[in-house]
Amino acid sequence: MAQKWLMQAQISPQAWQFCWILLSPDKVPEIQYFGASALHTKISRYWSDIPTDQYESLKSQLFSQIACFSSGSKMVLTRLCVALASLALNTMPEAWPGAVAEMVRVFQEEAGGVDGRARCLALLELLTVLPEEFQTSRLPQYRKGQVRGALAREWGSVCPLLQQLLRRTDSPGAVKARVLRCLSSWVQLDVPLSESEGLVHDCFGALPDPELFDTAVEAIVNAISQPDSQRYVNTLLKLVPRVLALQDQLRAAVQNGDMETCHGICRIAVTLGENHSRTLLEQVDHWQSFLALVNMIMFCTGIPGHYPVNETTSSLTLIFWYTLQDEIMSFESEKQAVYLQVYRPVYFQLVDVLLHKAQFPSDQEYASWSSDEKEQFRIYRVDISDTLMYVYEMLGAELLSNLYDKLGRLLTNTEQPTSWQHTEALLYGFQSIAETIDVNYSDVIPGLIGLIPRISINNVQLADTVMFTIGALAEWLADHPVMLSSVLPLVLQALGNPDLSVSSVSTLKKICRECKYDLPPYATNIVAVSQVCSLLHITTSQCMWLMQALGFLLSALPVEDILRNLHSLITPYIQQLEKLADETPNPANKLAIIHILGLLSNLFTTLDISKQDDESADGTAPPAEKPPPSPGPNPVIVVLQQVFALIQKVLSKWLNDSQVVEAVCAIFEKSVKTLLHEFGPMVSQLSEMLGQMYSTIPQASALDLTRQMVHIFASEVDHFPPIKALFELVTSVTLSIFQQGPRDHPDIVDSFMQLQAQVCFWSSFRFFFIFCLGILSLKFPEAPTVKSTCLFFTELLPHCSDVPPVARVMQEDGKLLIQAVLEGIGGGASRSLMDQFAEVLFSLNKHCFSLLAVWLKEVLQPPGFPSSRITTEQKVNFSQQILRERVNKRRVKDIVKEFTLLCRGLHGTEYAADY
Repeated sequence: MAQKWLMQAQISPQAWQFCWILLSPDKVPEIQYFGASALHTKISRYWSDIPTDQYESLKSQLFSQIACFSSGSKMVLTRLCVALASLALNTMPEAWPGAVAEMVRVFQEEAGGVDGRARCLALLELLTVLPEEFQTSRLPQYRKGQVRGALAREWGSVCPLLQQLLRRTDSPGAVKARVLRCLSSWVQLDVPLSESEGLVHDCFGALPDPELFDTAVEAIVNAISQPDSQRYVNTLLKLVPRVLALQDQLRAAVQNGDMETCHGICRIAVTLGENHSRTLLEQVDHWQSFLALVNMIMFCTGIPGHYPVNETTSSLTLIFWYTLQDEIMSFESEKQAVYLQVYRPVYFQLVDVLLHKAQFPSDQEYASWSSDEKEQFRIYRVDISDTLMYVYEMLGAELLSNLYDKLGRLLTNTEQPTSWQHTEALLYGFQSIAETIDVNYSDVIPGLIGLIPRISINNVQLADTVMFTIGALAEWLADHPVMLSSVLPLVLQALGNPDLSVSSVSTLKKICRECKYDLPPYATNIVAVSQVCSLLHITTSQCMWLMQALGFLLSALPVEDILRNLHSLITPYIQQLEKLADETPNPANKLAIIHILGLLSNLFTTLDISKQDDESADGTAPPAEKPPPSPGPNPVIVVLQQVFALIQKVLSKWLNDSQVVEAVCAIFEKSVKTLLHEFGPMVSQLSEMLGQMYSTIPQASALDLTRQMVHIFASEVDHFPPIKALFELVTSVTLSIFQQGPRDHPDIVDSFMQLQAQVCFWSSFRFFFIFCLGILSLKFPEAPTVKSTCLFFTELLPHCSDVPPVARVMQEDGKLLIQAVLEGIGGGASRSLMDQFAEVLFSLNKHCFSLLAVWLKEVLQPPGFPSSRITTEQKVNFSQQILRERVNKRRVKDIVKEFTLLCRGLHGTEYAADY
């Protein structure tokens, strides 16, 4: 409440009076800061309130206050400087020409009681915040262009001052640091690099000073990363030797373990290379100096030590390698060939460097790392993986041959023992490329598959990478099934190791998905091993993945084999479920029941023998050797019918537990999604069970499953009667529970409205009551419920013309809808919902235009509705804007956002800035 009150105070007319009082020297800095902030808010947001004849006195007062605070509180000084900067932006160039020159002159004049150093620092603070305030100001677009031009002209007053202060030997460190910050700020206004060239060279001169190092780096980086700077080729060419000259300082920093200096110098080199690769590549007379810069960046990529413990610099360089490659590959073919001659060897060297950086440290060192450091290293390796994948586009098949030769030498060299880290990194390189690039044509993959069994796996990280590499080659294995016998035993063996459960289960799932038509000979063994490991040591989520893998595997078998394998696979779980169903409900057996139901859901998600879904993940047709579909019922239907009575028994004891009900519904929902119309034989049975469940204890998950069933089967003549009966039953039950109190069940309202949105065009069952419930639901505090209700109305309104009950309700009670929507916009609902309310208004305007015009007038007439902050004029303006927009939905959303800010008293405040 205090915060809200203070925000209101800042934007009130009285702020002009109290802000100066709050700046009195006898106040504490926090109060003075509030006064300065109020002053800035008024100037930046309510500039039109200030009469033109008061500009000069306001400017003088601000200069006077800044002078007073130049030796006082830094935070108050900065805020006052921001206020004066805002005033300058609002008055230049017309009302205050030469604003910056005047600022410099005022602060250079002697001021009583304020020493020169304090005045100098205050001036530098003012000059620093001026461009920053411009970047964040809300000036209209035409004014932004004018002011940007005026500021660019003022650089002539700023540059000599900064140069003078930076080059004076007696300038204090604090002044030089502020000069560098000021330069950083100004160059972001696209000051021509040729005009700041001298200052940028001075920044390089400041780099040896540890106190100025960070701010000098920031200034150099900002100057050379401006989009316009690439026009100044000669200036850039002069900067390359300055950057190369930093190599001695960089090597010394590496030797001394000075990570901050390494980081800063690397940032400068990478910024120059990243932003100006093309410009510098095109200067063919200077190719050697650019190649030297590239090699300097290569040194930064391969900087000694393990990321992120010993160094944090190498990660900065990765995007440079993408940029350089893009530029080289974008030249026409003749020119490209010349550059590739020079840079292909560089990129092969880069691969070696990246794979070296991707190596794990020694087991002992890795064990000492914190979990956060290990996670950062994992992400770093993913970034390296992405870079290798990209580099492959340039180096092509030769890169795979190169990696294969190195791995071959490593694994066949009996004289010299190799570290597992080296082997793992090379495999990781293969995995990185094979995961996303089509390597089916590569002639080294058979050799790689042959090498994998020769790897001595004595470490979890290495074993994981072996597994993930096999998984990455799953598509290749589908085209070369004869090689499955080399790697499948390794995967099945890894399934038995608890430490490898993630990688081995993930790999098995990929193989089962891609190679399912070649796996029947291994099916029995895979099912047996999976059963053992799922009962022993793997986590719940991996059990679910494993079931998905087995679903893919079984999909390719003849129906009788599927049924036989299903019997052996799920009988233990069914027996366990039967036992649990007889027990008295308690938390332990609840988890076990949910786990078993989850396993069945995941199995039925991928167990699909139909033609249309028997395609591989990338949408290509299945191989010709696919077995023909077998006649008879779908295996999933057979199993569901067998366990149906057991599921009903479980439900009878757990019907009041939403998680168990959700798990039961998930089995059928996954099966319906996978089987689609093949689920038909179960429709009647399931509809009856759902109706009984929902009648006893209504739950949202039952409504979601009903929606799924309606979506697929409502259009089928044979299944329409049970679907219609189920729909009408859940509608009646829902409406009856809401007569007692709808606020207690927001999740049910959410799902119910989604269901109604799907059927509003073919069912008008108890429609008036559903409409009334929708009106109530728009006022719920739960955002998801309101979103679903808005969706219901936007789906409903187009049927005003073709569904008589809809037309009748809208004619008689549509005014209630517009009232509820405006109430939400006026402040009754979260601001995150305004787009949804705008959709309803847009739909009303499109399909009920004449009615909407009348309703808006009537509903907005009462004073204080939808907000006491809104004037009659603003309401009329809002109505006119809405009624004008019948085509541009985006515009309606903007109008609603603007109106809701006015209603909430937030228009023009910080809260509205990012809205």
